[in-house]
Amino acid sequence: MEDGFLELPGRPLGERGAVLGSESLQQMARLAWRNNARCIGRLFWNSLHLFDARGARGASEVFEACVEHLRYATGQGKIRAAITVFAEAEADEVGMRIWNRQLIRYAGYRAADGKVLGDPEQVAFTERLRELGWVPPRERSAFDVLPLAIACPGESVRLFTLPKEAVLEVPMVHPEFAWFGELGLKWHAVPAVSDMALVGGGHRFPAAPFSGYFMGTEIGSRNFGDEGRYNVLPRIAERMGLDCKSRAMLWKDRALVEINTAVLHSFREAGVTIVDHHTGSAQFMEHVAKEEACGREVPGDWSWLVPPLSGSICPVFHRYYGAERPEPAFVAQAPAW
Repeated sequence: MEDGFLELPGRPLGERGAVLGSESLQQMARLAWRNNARCIGRLFWNSLHLFDARGARGASEVFEACVEHLRYATGQGKIRAAITVFAEAEADEVGMRIWNRQLIRYAGYRAADGKVLGDPEQVAFTERLRELGWVPPRERSAFDVLPLAIACPGESVRLFTLPKEAVLEVPMVHPEFAWFGELGLKWHAVPAVSDMALVGGGHRFPAAPFSGYFMGTEIGSRNFGDEGRYNVLPRIAERMGLDCKSRAMLWKDRALVEINTAVLHSFREAGVTIVDHHTGSAQFMEHVAKEEACGREVPGDWSWLVPPLSGSICPVFHRYYGAERPEPAFVAQAPAW
């Protein structure tokens, strides 16, 4: 077998009506990961584990498969890369859809004064789920796990609550600042993208959640640090006693280093797989070298590959990447909700 799809007897892969075997589907998913221009973790693309759930019928079976995906991927903290592929859809069909952006995300509640409790990125989706009948916990928090919204052909969208044992979360503590735990921060262990389609060879799977493990800056710099997300930097800077009156004092930079330090420390103390941005960048350059040795150009989106912390001292900063976007691929879809 060359890199690419396995040959199928009878009909060329990609011909309308051709059926993919599980082995070919797994290879398709692995190549889609290898081709993912925004992913820095592609060195391990050939380890992606497939759950072939194309036989799932109805939202309940889809939900059970998603829970099984999370259990496997979590691995009691030893995070494993996985993808669960549900039924194929024709080009003119919507097919099965998981409405959530990721299998695990936290609710966002906007108050009358405009302030948000939880994740501001999820405010609109949270409101939509409430319109569909979701009732938030009586005592709301900044980290209420949203239910999964699953829509199957011929059915109305249905909501499902993830079992607590399928959602491993890591409380944030700091190796030096004893007060850090008082901030009440935490994050889930498994990033599982669930709103993209897996496409290639004439096939399209609109529900195909896939997951790896976090790079620390995804949580520290983006989820916690972005002003449009949890925006914790002012709180951290205040507790550190920094002068926040002048940008030139670099208080945001200093607070950003400490939140990222806390994320990496917390995951490692909890025995949960995570990678720092320096190691992740070095691993990606190893992937680039391997691919170029095979005569393949590496697709890459520079703005996504360069970490949002200390970018210029990471090797991914100092070069550009292929502009081609080959298939198989994970492609964005219009929000189903």
